[in-house]
Amino acid sequence: MDISKKGVFLLAISRQREKFQQKVDKIQEELPFYCIEYIDSRDHLSPVTLYNYARDFQDFFEWLISERIVKGPMKEIELSALEHLSLKEVESYFRTIGKKEYTTAKKKNAEKKRISQATVNRKKSALRSLFSYLTNETENEKGESYIVRNVLSKIRIHKEKETLNERAKKIVNKIFVGTNDIGFLNYIKDEHIHSLSPKQQAYFIRDKERDFAIISLFLGTGIRLDELANIRLKDIDFTSSEIHVIRKGNKKDSVAVVPESIEDLKKYIDVRNKKYGGTMDEDEFVFLTVYKKETSPLSHRAIQNIVYKYTKAFDKKMSPHKLRHTYATNLAEATGDLSLVMNQLGHTSSQTSLLYITTTREKAKKASELLGIRRNSINND
Repeated sequence: MDISKKGVFLLAISRQREKFQQKVDKIQEELPFYCIEYIDSRDHLSPVTLYNYARDFQDFFEWLISERIVKGPMKEIELSALEHLSLKEVESYFRTIGKKEYTTAKKKNAEKKRISQATVNRKKSALRSLFSYLTNETENEKGESYIVRNVLSKIRIHKEKETLNERAKKIVNKIFVGTNDIGFLNYIKDEHIHSLSPKQQAYFIRDKERDFAIISLFLGTGIRLDELANIRLKDIDFTSSEIHVIRKGNKKDSVAVVPESIEDLKKYIDVRNKKYGGTMDEDEFVFLTVYKKETSPLSHRAIQNIVYKYTKAFDKKMSPHKLRHTYATNLAEATGDLSLVMNQLGHTSSQTSLLYITTTREKAKKASELLGIRRNSINND
C-alpha cells in the first residue's frame, strides 16, 4: 500500500471512535457550560456513553423550556434554575417520557411501543450523575459547590424485580441452546449460500471469511460488540490463543479464545489485505470493509447487521449480545466455574455471572425428570 493510500486508511481508522465524539461535540454547542464541564470530567467513559448522556441532558432541558419551567435558550439555563426545581416537576418529566411512543418501522401499520423502563432508568441515572457532580464535585470562585440542593437525589430508579431463575429463563429463550450454535456455524459454512441469488452469492463469497470470523469470535470468546470492533492486529496472540481487549471503563484485559475460533480468525487474516486493502501494520483494526475503493474499519452498526443477517436466515434475529449470552451459557454449563465466567466476560459483579450458572438448572431439572422415569421403569419391571 502506498503512503497516500495508507494515510487515507489511517484517517478512516480514526473516524470509528471519533464519530460519536463528533456527535457529543455537536450537542455540547447547545448545552450549558456546567454540562460541558461534566462531560469533560468523564473522559474515562466511552464516546457512545457520553453521547447518550449528552442527549439525555438535551432532552431534559428541552422539556423544561417547553413547559416554561425554565427560560431558554438551553445554553443559558442558570444553575439556580436547577437548584430550585421541585420534585413534582422532575417526576412529571419522567412520567412524560415514560409515556412516549415510537414506531418500530416506517410503515403505515407499524407497531407502536412505549419507551422501555430500562431507557427511563438510564435517563434517570444520567441526570442523577449530573446533579451529583454539580453538588459534590464542583467549586465556584467562592469555594462553594455549583448547587446545594439536589432534587435528583430524591428520584428512585425502579427496576423490575425478578429472581435469577426468571431472568435466566428469558435469556434461554433468546439465545442458541444445546448445540444450536454449532449448527448455526455449520449453516453459514455449508448451507447459507444456497438460499441466495447469484448477486448475493458473489457478496457472500467475498465476505465469507470475515463474516464467519466475526461470528465465530463472538461465540468463541463472549466479548462485547465494542470490544470486537476495536480489536487491532497487535491485540491478537495466536501462540497463546488470546486476544487483548479494552473492557468497560477502559480496562485492559486478555481473553481466551476457543481454538477453532482462532483458526477462523487466521483464515480471515490470510485474505484480509488482498480483499480489503489492509496492511500488517500492528495498529490497524482487524475487521475491515471497502466502500468506494476506500478501506475503513467495520463500524459497530455494520457488525451488528452482519450478525442480524445470518442469525435471521438461520432461525431468529439475534444481536451480538445474544451471541455473548450463548457463549457464557455454554461456558457455565461446561465448567460450572463462576469466577471463570466472570473473568472471561469481564463482569465486575458475580450476580451477573450467576445468570449463566442458573440457565443450566433447566437442564438439571430435565435430567432429574429422566432419572425419575428411570427409577419408575425399574420398579415396574
